[in-house]
Amino acid sequence: MSSGRLDIIGLGPGPERWLTMETPAILALATDVIGYGPYLDRVRARAGQKRHASDNREELARAYNALDLAADGAHVAIVSGGDPGVFAMAAAVFEALETGEEKWREVEIAVHPGVSAMLAAAARLGAPLGHDFCAISLSDNLKPWSVIEQRLRAAAMGDFVMALYNPASKARPDLIHDCFALLRELKAAETIVGFARAVGRPDEKLTLTTLAAADPALADMSTLVLVGSHATRSFEARGRRWIYTPRGSGTR
Repeated sequence: MSSGRLDIIGLGPGPERWLTMETPAILALATDVIGYGPYLDRVRARAGQKRHASDNREELARAYNALDLAADGAHVAIVSGGDPGVFAMAAAVFEALETGEEKWREVEIAVHPGVSAMLAAAARLGAPLGHDFCAISLSDNLKPWSVIEQRLRAAAMGDFVMALYNPASKARPDLIHDCFALLRELKAAETIVGFARAVGRPDEKLTLTTLAAADPALADMSTLVLVGSHATRSFEARGRRWIYTPRGSGTR
C-alpha cells in the first residue's frame, strides 16, 4: 500500500474564528483525526472520519499512531492547541520520525501554523512582545526544575519579556510559586505581570499586576503568564488598561 499523508495542525487557543483559513479544509480531507481528547472535541466531526482520542502526556503514542496510519495509506490530521510547533505535537512527530520505523520516512508530512497562546494573550493585553522576548515551559514532565531555574535566571539576566507556558496543574501546583519566588529575587518588584486565562473563550480572564503583588495561584493549565522586561509599560485608554514593550527599549 502506498504511503499516505500526515498534516500537523494548530487549532489556536480556543475560538473557531481564530483558526487559520486553511485549517477547516485540511481537517475535512482527513480520513483520521488524532489528538488529546479536549482538543479533538474542538474539531467538527465528519461522516466517515475516524477519530482517535488519547490522554495528556501521550504525545509520542499519538505520533506513532499517526505515522503508522499514514504509512498504511491514510490521510491523517494530528491536532494541537495553539501552534503545533510551540510546546506541542510537531516536535513529538519529528522525534518519532527520526528514531522510528523506516516506512514512516516515506510519509508526506506538512506542519500548519496556528495562533500560539502567547500571541493571543499578548494581543488581548496590548503589545507586551513588542521587543525581545522568550517562551519557557514551566512543566517539569520532560525536564527537571534545575533546568527550568537555569533558563529563568538567564531570561531575567537578559531582561527578556517572558511568556510562561504550562504554569501549573493539579499534579504540580507548586512550580509557579517556585518560579515567582525566584523571579522576585531577580527582577524589580514593579515589573509588570499579566495572567491571561482561557483567552478567546467564554471564561476568559485577564489580570494585570506587578511581580510583587502577583498571586501565582491565579495560574492553571489554561493560563499564559507574561512577565515584562524593565521597559514594559502600562497605561489606561478608554477605560481599560494596556501594556506594551517599546520597540526601541535598550539595556538597563
